[in-house]
Amino acid sequence: MFILTKRLRDLREDNDFKQEVVAKVLGITRQQYQLYESGKRKLPVDKLKMLCEFYNVSADYILGLTDEIKDL
Repeated sequence: MFILTKRLRDLREDNDFKQEVVAKVLGITRQQYQLYESGKRKLPVDKLKMLCEFYNVSADYILGLTDEIKDL
């Protein structure tokens, strides 16, 4: 879980977004998003897909299965 939470935070910070912005994209509150980013709540697959599209990265990258941001 640590890799996923670190990747969520890194992607957000690397793009200079606040948690409120990402939460709005996901259609949830900032508090709900913070639970995903802190690892206190599991990230649902539909939210994972939305994040992949928003950041233009692969699910494998967010999940820590690869260090390649995009699949070739």
